[in-house]
Amino acid sequence: MNTFRCLLVDDEPPALDVLRTYIQSTPMLQIVGECHHALAAFELLQKRQVDLIFLDINMPRLLGTEFLKTLTHPPRVVFTTGFREYAYDGFELGAIDYLLKPYSFERFLKAVHKVLELDQKAAESQRETTTQATEKFLYVRADRKMVKVMIHEILYVESLKDYVRIFTSNHQIITKQTITSLEDMLPDDEFMRIHRSFIVPLKRIDSYSQHTVFINKAELPVGPLYRNELMKRLQQPGYLVV
Repeated sequence: MNTFRCLLVDDEPPALDVLRTYIQSTPMLQIVGECHHALAAFELLQKRQVDLIFLDINMPRLLGTEFLKTLTHPPRVVFTTGFREYAYDGFELGAIDYLLKPYSFERFLKAVHKVLELDQKAAESQRETTTQATEKFLYVRADRKMVKVMIHEILYVESLKDYVRIFTSNHQIITKQTITSLEDMLPDDEFMRIHRSFIVPLKRIDSYSQHTVFINKAELPVGPLYRNELMKRLQQPGYLVV
């Protein structure tokens, strides 16, 4: 389970004492700072990573709601206040929960569980996005049937005049179509034509020179018409230039 780094912001010492006691009794929470007003909290956010703010609303100099509006990418927020009339403003600003003082440890834990649920849903969404990215596929005709080819398994594609041969991690597939038509089926942010006879997935390239790329022990030529664009793309952030 993730540990949430918490910032406590309240101008009332007794309120901070209650929060501190509750958090110290909650294993997944860790206090990284305490502030008595919003301006101090703003300074602390520049220095430390914070996942969750327990934020009082009615504070001197700057209301908690006003402070939250100044943050471009705010952490998750649970408002704590003695004034029920601020609840609507708090939820309008995207607060996860609203703790009305004085609140019990049980009510505090309910707010924490909301934070945990939101974090779990975000993690599941990220996993789903990653899974969808790795599960992209296309169908090609081979051996008198349509064969599924997983995009992430393709090592490279070779043109054989009116046919193309698709090399994957496990096997080869020969299909009757032009390399240009197959190129149009592949995601252009992942694949590139490096020669009139070859298409490669850029992230599969193990090493390269001005004239050759190497993928899984295969040595593939780089055509003059494609060389500059290939070098440009391989030298973008995310690719190691040797």
